[in-house]
Amino acid sequence: MLTRNPQPVTCEIKVLTQATQATSNLKPQTYNVPREEPMDFQSIAPDVKLGKNIKISKFVNLYGCEIGDNTKIGAFVEIQKNARIGGYCKISSHTFICEGVTIEDRVFIGHNVTFINDKYPRSTNNNGELQTEEDWKVDQIIVKTGASIGSGAIILCNVTIGENAIVGAGSVVTKDVPPNTIVAGNPARIFRDIESLPQFEKAEMQRILVEFMKNRQYEG
Repeated sequence: MLTRNPQPVTCEIKVLTQATQATSNLKPQTYNVPREEPMDFQSIAPDVKLGKNIKISKFVNLYGCEIGDNTKIGAFVEIQKNARIGGYCKISSHTFICEGVTIEDRVFIGHNVTFINDKYPRSTNNNGELQTEEDWKVDQIIVKTGASIGSGAIILCNVTIGENAIVGAGSVVTKDVPPNTIVAGNPARIFRDIESLPQFEKAEMQRILVEFMKNRQYEG
């Protein structure tokens, strides 16, 4: 729930006038100005189901969702109703998880990842009024156990990301991702199978993905 616990604090502000600057024996004027302690924002609705040992950062907005044991939620994350997140997951900051998303156990979600649950989004209905829940259909997204999604990725609706799959940063996922594969690009395409990868160092793996993304851009 939203909390705000301001505590009155006084601080000193010293004002040097022309007179005080010119006259060395005059002391600066001191004022008592009320201040507030830093505010602690955390919006968690009563209907949220939280498991054990969950770490939730400030500036989150959670309602009607379910979060499993030992999961970490970063700052500025919104998780909507009827979304489910499993155990031992890491949801990085600025990520939006909408209604209809199921994230299974041990999933990594990078920063600023966006899930989309509406194939044909509209602001108003046929009568020109703002749409309500009765005017559109929620499309599902499933992220299977052990998958990883890089920062800035966009996951479109009606998509399943398979077990242990990796989605490259900035990718736009428009169709299912097979298990144990790496995808990247816009739209995301299979880069290679994880099982066929040698034991690259992290820096080498990153270099290969960057090169792959550059080639995708040149191909249009």
